[in-house]
Amino acid sequence: MKLHYANKKSETEILDSIPDIDLQQQNISSSKNLLINSNNLVALKQLITVHNLKGKIDLVYIDPPFATNNTFTITNGRANTISNSNNGTVAYKDTLKGADFIEFLRERLVLLNMLLSDKGSIYLHIDYKIGHYVKVMMDEIFGIENFRNDITRIKCNPKNFERKGYGNIKDLILFYSKSDNLIWHEPKITYTEEDKLKLFPKKDKDGRHYTTIPLHAPGETKNGKSSQLFKGIPPPTGRHWRTDVNTLEQWDNDGLIEWSDNGNPRKIIYFDEQEGKRMQDIWELKDPQYPVYPTEKNPDLLDIIVRTSSNEGSYVLDCFCGSGTTLKAAQINGRKWIGIDQSDEAIKATTTKLNNIEGDLFISQADFQLLTEEKIGASKKQLAKI
Repeated sequence: MKLHYANKKSETEILDSIPDIDLQQQNISSSKNLLINSNNLVALKQLITVHNLKGKIDLVYIDPPFATNNTFTITNGRANTISNSNNGTVAYKDTLKGADFIEFLRERLVLLNMLLSDKGSIYLHIDYKIGHYVKVMMDEIFGIENFRNDITRIKCNPKNFERKGYGNIKDLILFYSKSDNLIWHEPKITYTEEDKLKLFPKKDKDGRHYTTIPLHAPGETKNGKSSQLFKGIPPPTGRHWRTDVNTLEQWDNDGLIEWSDNGNPRKIIYFDEQEGKRMQDIWELKDPQYPVYPTEKNPDLLDIIVRTSSNEGSYVLDCFCGSGTTLKAAQINGRKWIGIDQSDEAIKATTTKLNNIEGDLFISQADFQLLTEEKIGASKKQLAKI
């Protein structure tokens, strides 16, 4: 399925429409970490054509504008959302709507797809008003077979706004990979005491909580090791043992199999040996109550994404980096990072956030390259069009 609308460009047209404007280094650093103050289309093209990063980015997280028709400002160090107003220092304007917004976002996603490695992933943060159009557009670019999750993110407490419709307390994160061979470090959530009693209700003679699971799984293997008799018992019809019979025998000798009264074996799973429960696709990670930059995101949200979908040393990219929450998560977790934003206020906020990392991970301006556009003559006029 594809979205059809006027002025939709081909990939070649997108690349050709972006001016080749050099990025100038503003500080003394040989670091691979890049903070770029630029139109992100210009910067992304430069990463591909000049910095040779095509196919080398393992993780992209972006929190682009949401087509809200708002102007986002900063007043006395506090972020504000003001519609159709010039009060305060403008952080950025979110004024594109409809097909213009979709094409604005699509142009950037086409370049991000080029930058993603074969084991890479992209997480796109969006809201319910435009998100379903973005989902179809991302299916087209990344392939519907590479769609992983539509993550519901609880963003705030319920509000009592008077409008005809249910209250909105969530936005969504669309998660895609470049291929099936994606980086994945399973995130775990610590079990609560309630979880222990509900999910591990049994106790052994030593008082350890446990539960049991079947020893067999769907699918019949007629000649494999998982189809042999265990204690004279075959796996049920149409199923096979979860492992080979020798392992089952060892589990039984170690007291890790529970036998029912009618002779049905089940594997014992102890509560105190579990790392935690699997993270689901509803995340209650609310944003800061008093952000210093508009739409600043919860740092725990970015920490989870960075740790789950990248390795130490991976490149993490955020081309709408805002206050730098993604970059901070990457720095703390030992990843290389690239942040891009056209807003001078965003670059200031990002630099402040990075400089406030505590302990041995303190980052100075020598720990990253600050790059800016060479804004001259006709090139600057052409930039205004993209």
